[in-house]
Amino acid sequence: MNYMKNAVLFLSQLLMLIAIYVGSNYIVELINLPIPGSVLGMILLFLSLSIGIVKLNYIEKAAEFLIKHLALFFVPYAVGLMTYGDLIKSSGWKLLLMIVGSTVIGLVVTSGITQYLSSKGTKKHVRSDSI
Repeated sequence: MNYMKNAVLFLSQLLMLIAIYVGSNYIVELINLPIPGSVLGMILLFLSLSIGIVKLNYIEKAAEFLIKHLALFFVPYAVGLMTYGDLIKSSGWKLLLMIVGSTVIGLVVTSGITQYLSSKGTKKHVRSDSI
């Protein structure tokens, strides 16, 4: 009986995540936003978790399952890359350079913004005793 209860709980949580995904794709198409529906869905999920509209226990079991099996979702893409073997042979070094370069740029920009915001936050907490 407990197994059935857990299965229903898991499926309802999974349906909630799917509904957020489908709804965000619909919003992207309706408003013609220039971002993917999955990205909008993650933003909406984050905001609804932050605000408290969606409680963590509403989606926790399904999210843990999906994260645990995340590597399996990349298998179709890896298999699809095999069809582009000639392109990778001819332009692989350019692709590698772009991937490494964009990663380095992303890390540098992120670390710069983090250092800026953390130094701004420490200045904010300096106490002034003068009245």
